[in-house]
Order: sequence, then structure tokens, then C-alpha cells
Amino acid sequence: MSHSKSLQASAWWTPSVHADRRPILMARNRIEAAVRGYLAGADFVLVDPPGLQRSPGNETHLHAFGTQMIGNDGVGEPMYLHTSPEFTMKKLLAAGETRIASLGHVWRNRERSALHHPEFTMLEWYRAGEAYDAIIADCVALLRLAAQTTGVAMLRYKSFECDPFAEPERLSVVDAFARYAGIDLFASMDADGVTDGDVLAQQMLELGMAVPIDRSWSYLFSLILTDKVEPQLGMGRITVLDRYPAAEAALARRASDDRRVSERFELYACGVELANGFGELTDADEQRTRFIAEMAEKERIYGERYPIDEDFLAALALMPEASGVALGFDRLVMLATAAPRIEAVLWAPVAQ
Repeated sequence: MSHSKSLQASAWWTPSVHADRRPILMARNRIEAAVRGYLAGADFVLVDPPGLQRSPGNETHLHAFGTQMIGNDGVGEPMYLHTSPEFTMKKLLAAGETRIASLGHVWRNRERSALHHPEFTMLEWYRAGEAYDAIIADCVALLRLAAQTTGVAMLRYKSFECDPFAEPERLSVVDAFARYAGIDLFASMDADGVTDGDVLAQQMLELGMAVPIDRSWSYLFSLILTDKVEPQLGMGRITVLDRYPAAEAALARRASDDRRVSERFELYACGVELANGFGELTDADEQRTRFIAEMAEKERIYGERYPIDEDFLAALALMPEASGVALGFDRLVMLATAAPRIEAVLWAPVAQ
């Protein structure tokens, strides 16, 4: 058999491969229908943000797909496929909507692995005037709903299991770093949340951890989180990793009781991050300052930066206090069906 014929035989669109994949895809559709039913029952309005944006988001380590929009005069301007519908949805909150959700595609470059795909489905929703505890409760309810819909008692990924019906664990980032890495994060932060990478690097060295050349606090934080902390989360029960350092929460407001940390959480099951939520920042001046710092860091590391959405900053002046979250819908389906890779739950993966 030729190489091209061998590739064709294993392609997702061949009848035999599709027949094997179809039960999971049917489960995906049932989960989607159940999620839509949950949102409707909780009085969420389903909105449909456009994927094409002037700014794809302004976080250092998110990479967008760039394109060009050509006007009737033949002149083009840079545009991007959004990495999240967040900016548009917050503009809708500013416009007067109070409880909105979006279930649609987003795009992130430089991301392809068992848990990442360049184009994937994100479920994002917001509650105006409500604390982010309500959003956390939504997340837990949706994990349980996915399990119920597929008729499983446990969420699974590889050899790991998580009981979504057990009482979730709520753990601060600082406590998680102390428990799983032996790191005192607060020792590398001042009272206002300003970070010191050298102090964090010194702690790592004392614990026998390898320290890279780039000793920026954010980079070291991400290394420790990925290597030491995340693999321990969501084992046996859901983990809500809460109160992120303010330096790692560009779109979240600071906690009222401690300026070093923010109202940001991530939700984990089986060591897999499923959701990322905030008590939303509505101070436009503070948001601009954070975006500028994020883009300066992006240019330092990657040699590029994205424009700032001035309409978004203007809308923050009208946006009410709110909480919001983005949940990786494909990952939720993976765990509810015990699929080994994200491509197993996609109707059609992006070509390689």
C-alpha cells in the first residue's frame, strides 16, 4: 500500500474510522443539548459573538491567528480570530444584558496536543451583579450534568478519575504551591502584589528545582504550576483553584481583603483544567495599564504585540459588576466519555 493510501485509510472521514468515532460524537451532541437546556433554565440569553476582531485579546501567552479585512476600496486592515468572545460579551453587558452565554468556536495558535486544538469550542457565560461563587456553582453543576447525560459516575482522563458528585475542594493558589511544590509565593510578592522573580528563583534552587535563564516571575510561576501543582488537582473530586496572584489575572478584580490576590479561579478534574473564571475588572484605567504591561511582556518574549480594543475599554465605563467564566467544552466531553485526545471528540479536526 502506498503512503498516501495508508494515510487515507486512517483519516477521520473514512467510514470505518467514523463508525468508531460516532458514539462519542453522539454523546457530544447530547451533552451540548443538556448544556443549552441548563442555560435556558437559568434564564441565560444565548448570544453569538463574531469571531473576527481588531484585537484577539491582550494576554502575554495567548497567540492569535491573524488575517486581513479588505474594504470596498481594496484597502486591507489587520484583523484576528478571537481567542475568546470575552471583549464582545462584556460590551453586551455594558449594553444592558445581565445574564448571557456563548457556545462557539475560538482560535488559539501555537496550541496542539492531547488537550489543545487550534480551533475549539468554548462555553463562556456571565452573571451581572452576582459574585463569582455563583459562576463556580454553575461549573460544578455542568460537570455533573455532563456525567449524568452520558450515564457515568466518574469523569476520566487516562488513568485518573474524578467524582463530580463529591463535594468540590476549594484551594487557594498560594496554599496549592505550598502543599505541592513547597513554595511560599507570598515571599516573592510585596503587599501590593508586585512580584520578584529572583526571590522565586532562589526558592526553586533551594528545593533543587531547575531554574531557566528566563527568571521572570510569571514564567517561573507557570513552570511550577504546570509541573508541580496542576497534575495533583481534581483527583478524586473537583478542585477549584482560587485566589490567583493579581499578576496572573489581567482581567480580574483584586480580592477585597488582600491586594496580592485576585478574584480568579480555575476548575480542574483529573488534572485537566476545564474552566477559567473571574470576578470581572471594570476599572478601564487599571485594565489599560494591565494590557500595556501584558503586551510589553509579549513583545519581549515573542517579538509581537496585539492592538488594544479601545471600544472595549470605553465599554467598561458602562459595564456593571459581574462574574464570568470560560469553559473548554471539548475537554468536558473528553472527560465525560473517557476520550484519550481532544480530536476524538471533534466532528472534524483541523488538518495537519
